Amino acid sequence: MRIRPRQQILDVWQALIAACWDGEWKWDGEPGLGSISDSEQLLCLLYPATEIDTFSLDRPDDMADDVRSVLAPLGGQTRIGAVVVELLEQYLLRNTNADGTPNFAGGNYLTGTDDGGPTTEQRKIEVVDAYSMSTTLCLAGLGFVRVFDGWARAEARTELIDRIRDLRAGLSSRLTAAMTGLVRSFVVNTATASSEAGQNMLRMLNQRDEPDRAVVDSVARALERIRARLRSDVTLGQTRDTELADDGRLFECGWSWGIVEGAAEVDFIDGPIAKQQGLAVARPYLYFTVIALDGINDLISARTRELDLLNPEQVRLAEALRLRWDLTQNYWSTVARFGESDWPLEDIPWRTSDGEESDYFSLVVSAVLIQDLVRRTATDDDLTRAIDIFEELARRGRVVRRAMKNDPAAELHKTGVRLNLWGSEKVDNGSVLRWNVSDFAPVLLKRILQAAQLSGNIGARDRLMELAKSAMDHLDARTLRQGNAAGLWDDPHVLFGPGTAPVEEPSWYMTERVVECLVTADKTFREAPLTSPPMVNRAVELLNEAEHLLNQEMLNVSIEQSSEDRVALDRVEEHLEQARQLVARRQAGTAFVLAADALRDLYRLSYARQDASRSAYL
Repeated sequence: MRIRPRQQILDVWQALIAACWDGEWKWDGEPGLGSISDSEQLLCLLYPATEIDTFSLDRPDDMADDVRSVLAPLGGQTRIGAVVVELLEQYLLRNTNADGTPNFAGGNYLTGTDDGGPTTEQRKIEVVDAYSMSTTLCLAGLGFVRVFDGWARAEARTELIDRIRDLRAGLSSRLTAAMTGLVRSFVVNTATASSEAGQNMLRMLNQRDEPDRAVVDSVARALERIRARLRSDVTLGQTRDTELADDGRLFECGWSWGIVEGAAEVDFIDGPIAKQQGLAVARPYLYFTVIALDGINDLISARTRELDLLNPEQVRLAEALRLRWDLTQNYWSTVARFGESDWPLEDIPWRTSDGEESDYFSLVVSAVLIQDLVRRTATDDDLTRAIDIFEELARRGRVVRRAMKNDPAAELHKTGVRLNLWGSEKVDNGSVLRWNVSDFAPVLLKRILQAAQLSGNIGARDRLMELAKSAMDHLDARTLRQGNAAGLWDDPHVLFGPGTAPVEEPSWYMTERVVECLVTADKTFREAPLTSPPMVNRAVELLNEAEHLLNQEMLNVSIEQSSEDRVALDRVEEHLEQARQLVARRQAGTAFVLAADALRDLYRLSYARQDASRSAYL
């Protein structure tokens, strides 16, 4: 199906209102235990509204007609912004502890093992997903109230102005805590080449069966600058076992599932999150690394700078996170493409340092690679090889292929990949908790669309967009078809069986990720279209011929502006000027058509004049 981000976002909003609004907002999670679900639910509304200008809700007088129509159940256009303020107030109230500190509990997203759990106390464990989602939501909320406050003041809404002031303080406090949690969840893990973790890393990196010593030396050279910056510039996240001074040790960096055991305190931040003892094992998880990178990407965006959303403490935290964001992307991009021939990333599935392997891990490493390529100039070879990987993952994940009966790939979408949260067993002497990751399809679609933004090759971009359409077909088939949440996600059993009762309750985890894809699609489509050099040359050739013939025709017409021929030539001249501008804007195809039409009109004028001349002698 064609991806139509504007219409599809409006459809999601309409389904969202039907599922959550009956005069007041219906939250799904328990207060104090549903911070992630609450963030995702609210981001389905706020993320498009703050990332896409034509969806903005913070300027009631400029609200688009279709947006106002879809959100009409919330009230008139002047009421919608006040409802958003109320929802953000409820969000803060639901996710603030009795002592006034922000709460980032994993809640129902944490699952137990066969041994039992989670216990009541374990459900309160804080996770990186909550920090990252809260970062994105708080930034969206702060951006919204920054602009909406101006409207409220212009309308002299005193009560609303006071509420916005308090809301801004609450969102800012939560943002500071979320950023602190992200800083303290970053980790650098080192391992000797002979250890089990080291051997697992070498099996991925050594694509040419070279001696371990040679590979370790090559890796050390490739990562020399990253190692040096981690050693000199990054202190938080390094544990007692981190020995970056030894070039003979392999290392990896990223985010663990929560605040790392032994993580240094953040001495310039008040509040328990800056000092609390961490639980998480000092090893990066690929899933939580990508989640953290996405949140930090929103934090360091141009919009955040332009709206001046951060206070001095947050600016300091943002710089610390920017450094970790940069080093982590650089690290995983380097190891994904390590070597002189085959990339380790092309050896699907990716194996992590703890020996786990999955197609999903290959996908998230690809996601980091694409994010790294977004921030720098990507080569055609990089993108072409990335496309091959995406196509292979789409086939293996049954996104573009029909699933077989009892297909193992179906578990990627139904139960997902189970991540053991080592360290969680320390709470209540419980069992090791798990985190289920089932967002394979939307992660794939989002990264395909980001790659399409980068591509400067028409053939490559066409492959990416066709793959994106197929992934959208897959996700569209999984929308809920009945109940109040019809039009939201997710019912994977439609595609993967077994036959069960239709799902009627929405998954905010999946719905929010699909909304992210649609926002990314909007940004992709707003980029200038690709144009091949031959098409540019042909358009310029036609323009040159048309302008020369136009000059000739101008010699043969009356200077009277009202003459029929002069009016026609003026119109041709206007079209040629438009065509010139289109070539400069990389719309050579459209310029080609305009130039061809101009040539046709010039020929008709010339032919008519010559025919008139012949008739005069008859």
